[in-house]
Amino acid sequence: SVWEEILGPDDFLVRSRKSRIFYQGKFYDYPLNAFNALKNLGPFEAALCVLSYLWVRVQRPADLDSFEGYTASKFGWRLYRKFFESYTEKVWGKPPSELKADWAAQRIKNLNLMRAVLNALVPARLRAFLPSRNDRVTSLIDTFHYPRLGPGMMWERCAEVVTDQGARVLTDHRVKSLQRQDNRVVAVVADSRDGNLIHECSSVISSMPLSSLVLALVPAAPDEVLEAARGLAYRDFITVAVVVPADTGFDDNWIYIHSPEVRVGRVQNFRSWSPHMIPDESKTCLGLEYFVFESDDLWNAGDDELIALAKNELDALGLVKAELVESGWVVRMPKAYPMYDEHYQERVAVMCDWLAECASNVYPVGRNGMHRYNNQDHSMFTAMLAVDNIVLETTHDIWSVNVEAEYHETR
Repeated sequence: SVWEEILGPDDFLVRSRKSRIFYQGKFYDYPLNAFNALKNLGPFEAALCVLSYLWVRVQRPADLDSFEGYTASKFGWRLYRKFFESYTEKVWGKPPSELKADWAAQRIKNLNLMRAVLNALVPARLRAFLPSRNDRVTSLIDTFHYPRLGPGMMWERCAEVVTDQGARVLTDHRVKSLQRQDNRVVAVVADSRDGNLIHECSSVISSMPLSSLVLALVPAAPDEVLEAARGLAYRDFITVAVVVPADTGFDDNWIYIHSPEVRVGRVQNFRSWSPHMIPDESKTCLGLEYFVFESDDLWNAGDDELIALAKNELDALGLVKAELVESGWVVRMPKAYPMYDEHYQERVAVMCDWLAECASNVYPVGRNGMHRYNNQDHSMFTAMLAVDNIVLETTHDIWSVNVEAEYHETR
């Protein structure tokens, strides 16, 4: 792969994907394991879920454009209510009926209940012989390559490569404005410790939030474009990282917390991603993830308050006793998730149409840059295509990445 060429094969570990869902006091394997689900649900409830799935094959949900209708059509209303509704509302802070289906379509794509059950029942070595539509169900990928010291290794190495080639990587430089002339951006103004710096440019690749990009352009965009930018919504993100004894951790990469009684949405064990990230073999680090808005009480809470909440919720979930938490840190990430509300498509279209006409040498890329809930591999691929368009003068449609069934991680 490209990354093995940049980092070297010894810098990656082949990891088995291990995740579970915690719901109503029980753990469910994820991806779906039919026997585990049957044991937890019981034969009667499992039969009702299958009947519910069969019913939606006959009577489709009325609104397939919403997250609710789309997901129910894939799994049936009963499984949707159990495993999708509460978690989705926890992640996005809105009822799933008010969210567009695009996010689900990108993440579960060709997955439905029947394919998930087949994946659980058929041994991996025999799945190639199953009838197929020649596509991969990305939600069911069960192994992956992970950088030995975490994804930051990739970006540190990238910085070294471009620096060796004569480029500069400037950190702690906040973009203040992009100066337009005619229909192109000719300079980027950045704020640094030494004051404003002006960088003349022939092209701009932007991964900053699409709304921030539009609002930073000078002369300013027309009012209707600015209104569209200000109307884009984002979900913000808090990670509370806590140190606990290694033997109190779990083997999973992530545990998805569907239970509405606690506010944490997901818990990850960094040692399960790579033991090399935790230098002390007697410890592990758990990351409790909270999905919030910047106006929420959690976002504005103090670090000590958030660490105390994390301790109590680990205890309430039965994962780790509160008194075993040795220390903790809090990381806040604004605008972590672009929201797919009912107006986002038209707002993105207004901004992109104006950028294409009035800032034609600007290339939005990545999750925030395109306001698209792409995986990391898709985000990197959009940047690669943008470079091709600039350097090789190709005409790749960057906006077509991750709108079809193909999964770009294999490229």
